[in-house]
Amino acid sequence: MNAPGTTQRLRVRAIAMEAEGILSYELRAADGRELAAFTAGAHINLLLPGGLSRSYSLINSQHERLRYRIAVNKDPKSRGGSRYMHEMLRVGDVLESTVPRNNFPLAEDARQSLFIAGGIGITPILGMMRRLAELGRPHQLYCCARRRESAAFLDEIAALAGNGFEHYIRFDQEPGVGMLDIASVVSAADAGTHLYCCGPAPMLDAFERATALRDPNLVHVESFVARQAAAVDGGYNVELAKSGRTLRIRPCETILQALLDAGIDVPYSCMEGSCGSCETRVLEGIPDHRDAVLSREEQARNQTMMVCCSGARSDKLVLDL
Repeated sequence: MNAPGTTQRLRVRAIAMEAEGILSYELRAADGRELAAFTAGAHINLLLPGGLSRSYSLINSQHERLRYRIAVNKDPKSRGGSRYMHEMLRVGDVLESTVPRNNFPLAEDARQSLFIAGGIGITPILGMMRRLAELGRPHQLYCCARRRESAAFLDEIAALAGNGFEHYIRFDQEPGVGMLDIASVVSAADAGTHLYCCGPAPMLDAFERATALRDPNLVHVESFVARQAAAVDGGYNVELAKSGRTLRIRPCETILQALLDAGIDVPYSCMEGSCGSCETRVLEGIPDHRDAVLSREEQARNQTMMVCCSGARSDKLVLDL
């Protein structure tokens, strides 16, 4: 596998419509070689024109080394990423991509797994279900979409049914249906069940409320966007342990902005706390976590932080930079 932080050039091999407003893309190495390996739940960051970087989950089997499959929902509030993918990208085009990273790993040895997916949130979960099918591990899926026309991969989900795999598809806007009662679904799950959720912010909020008293090691959340505004209050110092420099973080700027302005080479991508590229070790101090990557338990340990969006609750942070 390529080293973390390296990139690879991908050629668009095929584009297909999966549902209303959702396109899938088959990507292969531009040089025809094997791609970097990945595990179920992983994503890649595509580096798009204009300095954009967007994270997309890999939906195909982790055993495939010659292609990646992703799906992109055309967001009406798009800042350019999904609009470019839908309107400009063509078969044969070449894009640069990071190697896969997994912030939403699957517990392959779980006795039972429960997945709750909303809309395009089915994408990382589809890869997980493929892996559990390969392993013969039972799971339940509750998949929600507004309408049947906007639900992607229904045929692929149906093909995985059976042999201990239970799938429930719900269309919220159909007459008499309404929103999924996430609290009831979670409460019905056995205590040792691994619980996963990926979807829009209201669904994630309801899921986290429903799982608040569960073992945090069994609760897994994936968010495609940061759910909090970046910390830009400033007024604290950041010491860089390796370079020996100290930066004063001013109001209205992030730690990442201060680092870049000071000429410090630090990896970054999405700049909104959703991809994990800028994760940095914390040697001293208490971060103000604002990312959508670290679990609640990981944030409480304060061992790493995303410098693109998180700030400080202490007067000083010491980072391993």
